Amino acid sequence: MEVDLKIKLNEKLFLKDPQDSELGRKIIKIGLQEINKLGFELFTFRKLAAEIGTTEASIYRYFENKHKMLIYLFGWYWSQLEYRILFEINNLSKPELKLKKILDVITQPYNSIGSNSIIDEKKLYELIIWEGSKAYLTRHVGVDNKEKLFKPYKDMCALFAKVIHEYNPNFKYPKALASSIVELAHTQKFFMQNLPSLNDFSSPIDEKSYRNFIELLLFDLIKKK
Repeated sequence: MEVDLKIKLNEKLFLKDPQDSELGRKIIKIGLQEINKLGFELFTFRKLAAEIGTTEASIYRYFENKHKMLIYLFGWYWSQLEYRILFEINNLSKPELKLKKILDVITQPYNSIGSNSIIDEKKLYELIIWEGSKAYLTRHVGVDNKEKLFKPYKDMCALFAKVIHEYNPNFKYPKALASSIVELAHTQKFFMQNLPSLNDFSSPIDEKSYRNFIELLLFDLIKKK
């Protein structure tokens, strides 16, 4: 099943919503591709403008800086991930099955039900693997957090934590575990692709072992006494 999904993001992330114009949609679509190609450090609005065929000033009409654009894409990713999780677990009654489905989504999230011509979800997943932590590992994270720029990420983790609590109400750390598993799923995928000596999965990419490791860790920690 495919749906056409409009992602609503914090208005403090942009000066003008890029989803509302052809140029804006091109900015986030090509911007995503360019960040993945160049890396966030080397990516600039000047390079993006040259790639699109517009002016650097026109991009600044949408985003104050490239970091706000990164958080915009970061928020898009977590919003569509939460939507997919809700869709997948909606008809499941057993918490164990819900948790396994959540793990399916966070370990292979680009196989999405969502269809949107603006964002390539596989490229968005790649962005999160490589650049996602740069959205919040900054000296001004406190200010950004007060402005609720990370709300989509926190909402998705809260949903995960809620299901962990549903599975075992006596487990004391559902929020910490939910966010840790989410981060682990991304860092281990990065290690598997780039620093394979930091995990035990066979090269080049052993998706089955990777997925089994995440599930083993989760259920071993929250098993009912």
